[in-house]
Amino acid sequence: MRVLITGGAGFIGSHLADRLLAEGHEVRALDNLDPQVHGPGQPPDYLDEAVELQVGDVRDHEAVGRALEGVDAVYHFAAAVGVGQSMYEIERYTSVNAIGAAVVLEEALERRDVIHKLVVASSMSIYGEGQHRNPRTGESGIAPGLRPESQLAAQQWDVIGDDGGPLEPEPTAETKPLRPTSVYAVNKRDHEELFLSVGAAYGIPAVALRFFNVYGERQALSNPYTGVAAIFSSRLLNNNRPVVFEDGRQTRDFIDVRDLVRGCALALATDGADGSTLNLGTGRATSIVDVAHTIAAGLGKEIEPEIVEQYRAGDIRHCFADIRLAEELLGFRSEIAFEDGMRDLLAWLEGQEAVDAMDAAREALVARGLAR
Repeated sequence: MRVLITGGAGFIGSHLADRLLAEGHEVRALDNLDPQVHGPGQPPDYLDEAVELQVGDVRDHEAVGRALEGVDAVYHFAAAVGVGQSMYEIERYTSVNAIGAAVVLEEALERRDVIHKLVVASSMSIYGEGQHRNPRTGESGIAPGLRPESQLAAQQWDVIGDDGGPLEPEPTAETKPLRPTSVYAVNKRDHEELFLSVGAAYGIPAVALRFFNVYGERQALSNPYTGVAAIFSSRLLNNNRPVVFEDGRQTRDFIDVRDLVRGCALALATDGADGSTLNLGTGRATSIVDVAHTIAAGLGKEIEPEIVEQYRAGDIRHCFADIRLAEELLGFRSEIAFEDGMRDLLAWLEGQEAVDAMDAAREALVARGLAR
């Protein structure tokens, strides 16, 4: 098939392009080469020359229409990405993400006789706080809201149940109520709902994939709003201490980008997940401070993280994936262990340079009262 990947010159999009090319597909990428991600805005060296790159904005009907010509399937990955930044660049994020998705869908509908599949990237951020259980009562499937401001101000980080005791995290299932806590998260919820509802109405198979915390080669090391592994790497490459909020024991689900794009490719190759929303994660919880220690050790840096005992507006404590539905519908299960994926990431990092912009990003949050 000929496949379009919006955002196809980016971290995840380029890895997906590699995967699809290896499977025999033709790949076209539409990307605006955002300087926050790509620096001077030149096509990245890592993008396979077999990828047909078209430079354009997903909000531009003409650019999107041109990119869709002759296409059999669409992966919509293009997005403004950054939880913290989205809270003060509200118009830009909503424009790029919501309007961009709308334009892609309108132009795809003009070609619905030939487009056979729509796959959209969603995010674990739309869950808000992850799913929990009460160890004292055995109750599971609890969907807590954000921790109260008074609790966070007192540096009491655990999620507290109705009985006043701490709850324990459990795998977060796709059925958990969605409680997005940032503009970016709201945008991602809109992405999946737009694609699934429009796909259903017009009879175009659509799949929404909720990405958990993706790491690997090609992450933008000079972008302070990207994934935590890349942010910590940038700090350490510049001999600065990684900044860890709260007490560092909050957990996330870290999935190697090579595993993730295998799941994305399965969504195209099979019809088992059509019309569905799926988690793409590992099902394993890893603490943020452990990530900082792992990267420092791998880079040979005797630099301890700075655990600031501060919090950011909308931050959650725990979220890791319930992976059963992806296995049932796609036959997908992650294969790369965190330790092995990190080893490969660290090998790549040794040859990289990074501009550390974390301090400026943090100051922007503090100045707006979003970190305290």
